[in-house]
Amino acid sequence: MQITPAARSGQVARARRPRQVASWASLACVAVLLTACSSSASSAASSATGTTGPVSTSGTSITASAVPPSSTAAAGTPTASPSVAAPTGTSTFLASAQDLNGTLLHEPVCDGFGCALSGDSTAFLFHMTWSTWSGREAVGTGTYKLDDCNPNCAGGHVYPVATVVTLSQPVKVCSSSGTRWVWTHASFTFPQGLPKALQGPDAPQNPWTFSGLITAAQQTCS
Repeated sequence: MQITPAARSGQVARARRPRQVASWASLACVAVLLTACSSSASSAASSATGTTGPVSTSGTSITASAVPPSSTAAAGTPTASPSVAAPTGTSTFLASAQDLNGTLLHEPVCDGFGCALSGDSTAFLFHMTWSTWSGREAVGTGTYKLDDCNPNCAGGHVYPVATVVTLSQPVKVCSSSGTRWVWTHASFTFPQGLPKALQGPDAPQNPWTFSGLITAAQQTCS
C-alpha cells in the first residue's frame, strides 16, 4: 500500500500531539514540585530562625522579640510595701507633754522646768539620768514633780518625788522627714515612797498609758 504525502503528514501530526501533551504535563509537574519545594524551604527557614510570630502584609516575618510581652501582674494588684525598720535607741523619743507637734526628746536631762509628761503641766521629769535607752525601753532615775491640784491644779502644791521611770511600748510616727517612734507607756517606782498628799485616791497614775498619743501617732501613718 502506498502512503501519500498528505497521509504521512497527518500521521506525523498525530504523533507530535501526545509528545506535546506529555511535555506540558511534565512542565506542570515540575511547576508543582518547585512550588512545594519553595514552601518547604520557607517553613524550614522559619523554624531555623525561631520565627513564631505572624507574617506581615509585606511578607516579612515578625519575630517574637518584636511582639510586646504581656504584663506579668494583673491590673490593680498591689505591690509589696517596703518593710519598716523596728524601733532603735536612736529613733525612739519622748514626746514632750504627749504632743507630736511639740519637742521630741532623746535621753533628756530635763533640767530647767523639766520634761512635761502631761499636757496639763501637772507631771514633770526632772534631773534625769538614763541607764538604758534602746528601741524596747528606756530606764531613768531622777525626780518626778507632781502637782496635787489642791484646791485646783493652778493653785496646787508641786511635790518633788524621787523616782525610777521605765518608758516602753513605742509606736511609729510617720512624717516627711522619716519614721520615728515615741514612748506611749510609763511605769514608776518610788524608792522613798510618796508623800501623804499623793497617796490613796490622789496617787499618780501608775502605770500610765498615753492613749491620746497612741491615737495621734497612728493617724500619722494612716
